[in-house]
This record gives sequence, structure tokens and C-alpha cells, in this order.
Amino acid sequence: MNRVIGLLVLVASLLVGWAWMAYKAFLTTPLTISESTIYVVEQGASLASVARDLEQAGLIANAQHLQWYGRYTGQASKIRTGEYRLTPDLVPDTLLALLVSGRSIDYSLTLLEGWNIRQIRAAVAAHDALEHTLRGVDDAELMTRLGREGEHPEGRFFPDTYRFPRGMTDLDFLRRALNTMDRELEAAWAERAEGLPLKTPYEALILASIVEKETGQPDERETISGVFTRRLQKGMKLQTDPTVIYGMGERFDGNIRRKDLREDTPYNTYVHFGLPPTPIAMPGREALRAAVNPAPGKALYFVSKGDGSHAFSATLKEHNAAVAKYQLKR
Repeated sequence: MNRVIGLLVLVASLLVGWAWMAYKAFLTTPLTISESTIYVVEQGASLASVARDLEQAGLIANAQHLQWYGRYTGQASKIRTGEYRLTPDLVPDTLLALLVSGRSIDYSLTLLEGWNIRQIRAAVAAHDALEHTLRGVDDAELMTRLGREGEHPEGRFFPDTYRFPRGMTDLDFLRRALNTMDRELEAAWAERAEGLPLKTPYEALILASIVEKETGQPDERETISGVFTRRLQKGMKLQTDPTVIYGMGERFDGNIRRKDLREDTPYNTYVHFGLPPTPIAMPGREALRAAVNPAPGKALYFVSKGDGSHAFSATLKEHNAAVAKYQLKR
């Protein structure tokens, strides 16, 4: 009897030893892939289901061993949803560390300075890594879903490059851009110069959007802002083409005609005094700062030289001469 028990103990010991050696070998064996592979952990997935999936895909040799290791290290319940890049150098412990870290693959989308809301929404709708929930949703409903019911969407989204994991909703993406603009506008307004003809941060946002659209050379932002600031202070019409173009909407074909400058739209600053009712584009950080910190000077007019820069004039006579030189000659 003792000999039988001894034999059973020996067999059990050998089996445990073999299992332990197999387990140790598993932990030091790289994934069975020759190049990077994308793996997605779905919402609600457990370590058990992920381990089985990896084993069935031939990426690991033993699902049970990965589960044992997860329980032993206390990581079994900590894996996170996401899209992960698996590389040939990963072994089971570094694989599990990756799935727990949440360092999923990032995608990016750049919103450009000067874009309008139509361009923003088109870019967001075209990105295949975003989950699209806003198809058929108009701008008013979009702002309601963002918690800004009744607000105009133009100029409200900060131009920048945003990184995000696959599956982020288009609404959450736009919420990030919206909140970023809130912070940037608040920071710019807090550093505004004294004596501005701007009563609210929103008016600063409107002016910044005009500065953004009028600026071809970055170093001219403050000077252009100074022109518009002085015109507002003197009660002059802004007379800026980008607002006219915005008021024309999709009718704009690349040319502004004399009749367009006379058309009575809310955005026609050749017809109406003061700022237009809303921003006309997304201003960047530098345009926001320029709007509230205009350069001093006497210029009240400017005209494009045709190379992205402008000629600035203090009097109408000087301005007409500049127009003749740079526009009519050209």
C-alpha cells in the first residue's frame, strides 16, 4: 500500500513539476507572430475571453496559463478596452501589461485654423476611426447634444491636432475641441489689453475669427487686429471681405462682385456697423491673443499685396494709392 501511495506521490510530483516547467516556459515564449498585429479588446471582454481568443488566433500557446498568470499578479480583472499593437517581441507578461495599461493605438485628426463649421463636420464625418453618431444631425441639435443649446457652432471648436483611440464618438471628439476653445478663449481674455471695444469674450472670438481669415503672414496678426480695433473705436464699418464671403455661404464661387458688397446679409460688414453676429471661422491661439492685444498704430486700412502680406495705410488717400499699386496694377 505504501509503495502505491509513494508511486502516486511521485507521479503527482512529476506532473506538477512538468506543469510548472511548461508554465515557466510559456511566460518566456514570445508571441507566435512575425510582424505587428492589431488586436482589439472589445467592451466588456474578460481576461478569460481574451486569452481564449488569443489562443484560437495562434498568438499564444495556452490560454489557461495566461489566466493563471493574470490571477497570480492580480491583473485578471484590469484589462482595458482598446485597440492594441502586438509585436513579435512581446511575451505573455509584457502582453498582459500592455492590455492592462490601456495604451491602445492612437489616431489623429487635425482641425485647421480658419476652417468653418461645415469643414470641421466634414473632416470628422470622414474619419473612419471615429464612431459616427451625428449623421443627419443639424448644427442646432449638435450644440444641444453638447450641452450648448441655442449657441451658434461657428468658431466654437479649437483648431489643433487631436489624438484619440478607435471607437471614440464624433460627439466626444467635438466636445474635446469645444472645451479646448473654451479654455483658450478664457486664457486670452484674461490677458486682454485695456480699453478694447470688446465687451465679452464672445466678441473677442468673433474678432479673432476675422483676424484669422484676413491674415496671410503670421507676424501681421496684431497689426490687422489693430486696424479693426481702431475702426470699431471710431465707429467705422469693418469692411472686411471674409465676412461678406461667409454671409454668401455656399454661393461663393471664388469672386466677390460689387453687388455682393451691397447685399444686406447679417455678415456684410460693408453694410452693417460693428462686428458680425457670430464668428466666421475657427481662430487659432495666436489669432485669439492678437484680437485682445492689438498692435498700436494709426493704420485704418489695409490691402493685399498679392503675396500674402498687406500694405497698411492711415488715411483713405494712402489706401487708395495702395489699392492702385497692388490691386489695379495686378
